[in-house]
Amino acid sequence: MNPSLELQLKTLPSEPGVYRYYDKNDQLLYVGKAKNLKKRVLSYFNKNLPGYRIKIMVGKIVRLETTIVNSEYDALLLENNLIKEHRPFYNVLLKDDKTYPWICIKNESFPRIFLTRNVIKDGSEYYGPYAKVRPAKILLDTIKHIYKLRTCNLNLSPAKIAEGKYKVCLEYHIKNCEGPCEDLESKEDYDEKIDAIRGIIKGDFRKAKEYLVNQMMKMASNLKFEEAQIIKERLDILEDYQAKNTVVNPNIDDVDVFGMTSDEAAAYVNFFKIRNGNIIQSFTTEIKKILEETDEDILEEALIEIRQKFSSDSKEVLLPFHLSVEIPNVKLIVPKVGDKKRIVELSEKNAKEYRLEKLKQVQIVDPERHTNRIMSEMQKLLRMPVEPRHIEGFDNSNIQGTNPVSACVVFKDGKPSKADYRIFHPKTVEGANDFATMEEVIYRRYKRMLDEGEDLPQLILIDGGKGQLSSSVKSLKLLGLYGKITIVGIAKRLEEIFFPEDSIPLYLDKKSETLKILQRVRDEAHRFGVKHHRTRRKNSTIKSELEEIPGVGKKTIELLLSKLKSVKRIKESSLETLEEILGKSKAKVIWEFFNSH
Repeated sequence: MNPSLELQLKTLPSEPGVYRYYDKNDQLLYVGKAKNLKKRVLSYFNKNLPGYRIKIMVGKIVRLETTIVNSEYDALLLENNLIKEHRPFYNVLLKDDKTYPWICIKNESFPRIFLTRNVIKDGSEYYGPYAKVRPAKILLDTIKHIYKLRTCNLNLSPAKIAEGKYKVCLEYHIKNCEGPCEDLESKEDYDEKIDAIRGIIKGDFRKAKEYLVNQMMKMASNLKFEEAQIIKERLDILEDYQAKNTVVNPNIDDVDVFGMTSDEAAAYVNFFKIRNGNIIQSFTTEIKKILEETDEDILEEALIEIRQKFSSDSKEVLLPFHLSVEIPNVKLIVPKVGDKKRIVELSEKNAKEYRLEKLKQVQIVDPERHTNRIMSEMQKLLRMPVEPRHIEGFDNSNIQGTNPVSACVVFKDGKPSKADYRIFHPKTVEGANDFATMEEVIYRRYKRMLDEGEDLPQLILIDGGKGQLSSSVKSLKLLGLYGKITIVGIAKRLEEIFFPEDSIPLYLDKKSETLKILQRVRDEAHRFGVKHHRTRRKNSTIKSELEEIPGVGKKTIELLLSKLKSVKRIKESSLETLEEILGKSKAKVIWEFFNSH
């Protein structure tokens, strides 16, 4: 370790702040926040570091810098700003950092309202940004259907209007504008519309509705029923838009909501901005994991980043789990029941759907990467030393001990390898004894693979609970393979995953891809076993019918079935056909047996 770095580590403050790691070329490697700088930074230099990426990064550090702040929240803000400014190699960054559209209410006399991606600090009002442009366009179209606003870029100052400098344009004649340029609409009336529009954009429809109802009643009282009907239609448009955007209790006002899901490689965070019971903004993003960050760490980063991105100043934030960070004057709530709990669950659902969408895209565009991710996930969840690139699954099939078969199916890179499937007929077991059958089949399978020098699987899946698993383990121990191959059992009723010498089963998420692959291996072994069991039972029935013929033995029956394939065709065959296969004497016996009946 660099002597100057070692000295720095000994003199670190125990205050909240931000730390920065640099390499030998003075390149910034990583920016982090800490409630206690000394404890946090020293944890990186322990011998038992989690994850190889952290070890690689720590090996590059030659110096560090720290900045002390007043609170952990201030540290989080500073860290976020430094990451955005310097983009260190080992920091989590929001993947999608493009410019999003805003709805602008221009700072001018008779303000225009339009969509823009450029935020100019000229006193104009900007609402957004919108993660997708379509919802913003729908909102603007709704506003334009309800209110007649100017679209020209003329300087409509009171002096210019008074001088009569402007003439109404086509927009006035087709009734899309009230003509403020010729003083045909007062500034007070126009500003009243703009005030109502602000409410619509923020999710508050009360002023807009009140304005339209007053206008409608005014027209109706003056016997202008056609104009009143037009305003009524606009009111219907507004109510339809509100109905489509109201998904929670309207009493939930001015709240930010975060939902999250994650896997080995990335986290997916969804954000809702709720005003007056309306989701007025929804945004979901993917955050790559660099140093095996926890969900708590990532959500803390995303919370600050997204609230800054969407200029949110809500005093209440709903979360799926507790965070250690505290934001001044903001309540961080993890709801347990009710409408708030349901809206957090909706946010989480959005995050999960976004993840599935991304995974499907990867599967199409880069199937190898998709496979690698699943294999890595399986390795971790099943506590394996290596990825399960080669999986073998076993299942027994019999009816009350008759015609027993054991199926072995093989999956490579998560996909069936049907050419490698095998069927075993138990030799040492009589009757229905699943445990003994599994013990025999596992021994025979891997004894032969060892003798023939074949590549062994990384994972063996046994269809059954503790009993079948224990029997299989006995065989692996006899062969000296126990501990060299991961073996698990899967019990169908609750989809419990059993490990040898562990009484507590593993329960995987029902939507987990690892569980889906295990289920597919189990189901394929069952299907393959049942198929061969039925064939064997059918052949057994056929043979028993042929065995009733006096003087006909096993070899004769096998020869007939190999040539004619079924008892039905044997029955229907002519004497000449049977003579060609068996000769005259045996052919005559068989032909007379079926025809005399």
